[in-house]
Amino acid sequence: MCSRSVTGSPPTQRIRSGPIQTVSLSFFRFGSVRDRLWALAMMGLARRGLAATPGIGFWKLCGSGTGEGFTPRPNTAVYAILATWDRRDTARIQTGYSPVFSRYHARARESWTVFLHPVSARGTWSGTAPFAAEPDPGTGPLAALTRATVRPRAALSFWNRVPNISAMIGDDPNVAFKIGIGEVPLLHQVTFSIWPSAGAMAQFARADGPHARAIRAVRTGDWFSEELYARFRVTGTRGTWLGTNPLESLKESA
Repeated sequence: MCSRSVTGSPPTQRIRSGPIQTVSLSFFRFGSVRDRLWALAMMGLARRGLAATPGIGFWKLCGSGTGEGFTPRPNTAVYAILATWDRRDTARIQTGYSPVFSRYHARARESWTVFLHPVSARGTWSGTAPFAAEPDPGTGPLAALTRATVRPRAALSFWNRVPNISAMIGDDPNVAFKIGIGEVPLLHQVTFSIWPSAGAMAQFARADGPHARAIRAVRTGDWFSEELYARFRVTGTRGTWLGTNPLESLKESA
């Protein structure tokens, strides 16, 4: 489940001059029933505050599925906020101290924010192209984000394939972090994963298996009414997830 965001014209990819866009993806884990109910209510109540946050562009309030999110069963403990910002310092300040984000941090048992630089983007999300891709500025971990609106007639076929794809990603020793979040249960799905390099990401994408077969099925069956694929350079993180920074494993193997 995910709230409405800023919308606009839908070019496939935007290349911009001026300040480099920063994308933030903040994950929050809630403990008590009271805090989980608060987070669920904020899926609606936080929209006005987010829209009024200085410097924010496109934004989404998202829920997640059970486990690592790759299931249609809602996880009442984990929520996420994705946002775009014109400047990196604005992203860091507002995701830490703006009124909406401060309320989430105060309630959450744990939070982790990833800061991202878009390096490629294809497709649309809610009718707009939210990510302003620029030439890749450096080296280090890369993140991949996919977002799709699943046609109702294809929902059962899609979700039957997701567990095998999730297991395949989990078995890959290169993946540092993966999660599935969502907008509308069953029909909207976002996947997010972090990899040590473009080579490791491409190796997974090319490998024959559940992922490749699912892509072929999507194309031949016309499962999605809207889709977006984006790649980002990870420029920083803040906080912890499951008690640690998931990217520490990449530093240890470097």
